Amino acid sequence: MTSAQRPLSKGVLLEDLTWVEAAKVLTPDAVVVIPLGAAAKEHGPHLKLKNDWLIADYLRRRVIESAAVVVAPTVAYHFYPAFVEYPGSTTLSVETATNLIVEICRSLSRFGPRKFYVINTGISTVRALKPAAALLSACGVELRYTDLKKALAEIEELVCVQEGGTHADEGETSMMLYIDPSSVDMTKAEKDFHKGEGPLTRDPQAATGTYSPSGVWGDPTLATREKGEKLVEALVQTVVKDIGELLSAAPATS
Repeated sequence: MTSAQRPLSKGVLLEDLTWVEAAKVLTPDAVVVIPLGAAAKEHGPHLKLKNDWLIADYLRRRVIESAAVVVAPTVAYHFYPAFVEYPGSTTLSVETATNLIVEICRSLSRFGPRKFYVINTGISTVRALKPAAALLSACGVELRYTDLKKALAEIEELVCVQEGGTHADEGETSMMLYIDPSSVDMTKAEKDFHKGEGPLTRDPQAATGTYSPSGVWGDPTLATREKGEKLVEALVQTVVKDIGELLSAAPATS
């Protein structure tokens, strides 16, 4: 679909407004969407550190086309403890990641909004988003978020054939071939799947963790744009459905 064929936006990007314009859209019945995607997290030798940020940016563009929401600036740092052995990867503590989202929501809720949705492109991030939602609920602010693992489970079962994996793998690489093929270098994609539990490690002698010299966990060589289209469109449907339900939900109460 070309830019000329894309539907006109229903939502607005907060960053593009003046404060005067923001005052008109930050109303009590507004839903504020917060894209969350790491801009500094390893994704093997074939995907960029900003991989999750690219996914979040794509999803926010799809959301404003279909939902009358206010989209806040993308959050590029959060809780990603599984990748810290790989240069460039950055994580916040779970407490800091929790408070980061809480304080963003509390700041914006001062102007009216009581309903927030995080476009979540991570898995470990849920460990910080769940307590953030609880803290906000106590003061009458509702926070919902994408459960990425749950949202993609069914469609991944249908389209992916790799032995196993969840990171920079067949599924995620396929998604990037659909979203932003220029960010993918398939000549450097390699299968790297060692069974294990816990964070990825580059140390083959490590007593704990999952060994991955490349930072990949899975088989990205099996990735295709066609698979990516099915995965991404299923994810878009889930996010848009979640936001639609929040838009129609009654305001939260403290």
